[in-house]
Amino acid sequence: MLGHLSGRMTKLMVDSMGFDGSAFCQRVESAMACGVVLSAVTTTSYLDLRRRGFDVRAVRYEDLVARPLGMCRVILEFCRLPASLVTLAVRAFDVDSQRNCVLARSVIGMFEEPQLTEQTKARLNELLKQYGMPLIGDPGIIEGTLTCQDTDKKFSVLNGL
Repeated sequence: MLGHLSGRMTKLMVDSMGFDGSAFCQRVESAMACGVVLSAVTTTSYLDLRRRGFDVRAVRYEDLVARPLGMCRVILEFCRLPASLVTLAVRAFDVDSQRNCVLARSVIGMFEEPQLTEQTKARLNELLKQYGMPLIGDPGIIEGTLTCQDTDKKFSVLNGL
């Protein structure tokens, strides 16, 4: 739905998000490539904030889906919020945060999920390399990622993998 954008349009979109789009002036030829560019924009901004001394942390979507209770505890602990809010936090996942948008679950659910072919994966990995991001198939854990360890039930922060 968001794919096939010219380099100028990609730059304008990134600029409109409040970031410098000049580094992301790239023709985007598929919906997956659009997602890669968007991920690179937000990850680059996050890493820049960390380099400038801000104590911000990343959270992996995969971890939230796999262990919502544990990850919500970790996030609440990091934010110095009461652990008693964990149930409310987990229940919030049932609400579509994009419900009044063209990206609502009800709209997105009508589209067929794109297939990740080897050729598409190679093109996307080239984009990811260009932006210095973890490649498809890699763990995707970046500096400062909050995580919970299932094996010992302790919470930890991965600092600079």
